[in-house]
Amino acid sequence: MASHRKPKQRNLTGSRSRTAATLAIAGAASVTTLTEPGHADPQLTAAQAQAKVDRLYQEAETATEGYNGVKEKADAADARVGRLQDELARRTARLNTTRNRLGYLATAQYRSGGIDPAMQLALDSRPDDYLERAGFVDRMSSRQAADLHTLTAQQRQVEQLRQEADGTLAGLRDSQRRLAAHRRTIEAKLDAARKVLSGLSAAERARIAAQDGTGAAHTGPSTPGVNRPPGAADGGPSDGTAAPGAPSARAARAVSFAYGALGMPYVWGATGPSGYDCSGLTQAAWHAAGVALPRTTYTQINAGARITKSQLRPGDLVFFYSGISHVGIYIGNGRMIHAPHSGAPVRIAPIDQMPFAGATRPV
Repeated sequence: MASHRKPKQRNLTGSRSRTAATLAIAGAASVTTLTEPGHADPQLTAAQAQAKVDRLYQEAETATEGYNGVKEKADAADARVGRLQDELARRTARLNTTRNRLGYLATAQYRSGGIDPAMQLALDSRPDDYLERAGFVDRMSSRQAADLHTLTAQQRQVEQLRQEADGTLAGLRDSQRRLAAHRRTIEAKLDAARKVLSGLSAAERARIAAQDGTGAAHTGPSTPGVNRPPGAADGGPSDGTAAPGAPSARAARAVSFAYGALGMPYVWGATGPSGYDCSGLTQAAWHAAGVALPRTTYTQINAGARITKSQLRPGDLVFFYSGISHVGIYIGNGRMIHAPHSGAPVRIAPIDQMPFAGATRPV
């Protein structure tokens, strides 16, 4: 029973509550104002600065997808450690019960049959009493032999469970170290991008923001996160439940969810509901349609049937860069909805904006 479980002797810094808090803090930090004092190279032109920022954001997203993959494994290991420790506590309790019963049997046997049976019969003034006790001892011996066999098996099971729990815990701690390394890389890339942008003039920053979707230029609902259909001007579903040309009802629902997420902030490592990273958005959209997608870009591209660029239909997943580090959900007319990067909310963008790497149709 769970009541036998001993307190866990581990420091799970990757637990969900603390991870959520970390992501919330990181998300808040990632959307800080771009008017802070500049530390960028003054020799960079606006075009060079934008190219450098784009590269830094792409590198940060690559690290984010690495973080997502490791976190998924860490969460699974965390849950497995908990289950193993619960089972270990239950089996240890049963082992202790068997040991206690063996102790009782040994004591009873000593009291009832501690001398040679022939000598006991010769000395006993009441043979009938001896025979009764001898039968009891035989039964006790048989029970003791069975319990000894059970004890040996239980000891072996407990040791195997203990070794498995120790190995899983060691893997979890290794994952936590890797998570910390990915986190440092992501935050360093984002900080470097902010410093480059802060060295530009307000007008240059506004121009980059308008092109990038961080300003008013992105298309979507006026209230972020409200799942209402866009107007006909942006090509969205007319009733919030159907996407023209979608290959299935589920694909249409995924597209509808993506439209409802327009304007939501990009938060690395997040899967909603208050923020998303790129693969977190596509996973959430298809989850709303009843389809479970893997967590990362490089696993999502293997979920479903591969299709060519010319075969794209609404709801398909589109992937970018040679390392498959970015993903969006196709909505038709050569456009997608995606979570671009830190500081840029979920928005509509042309799929030709980034190097196309492939596409897949989940169902």
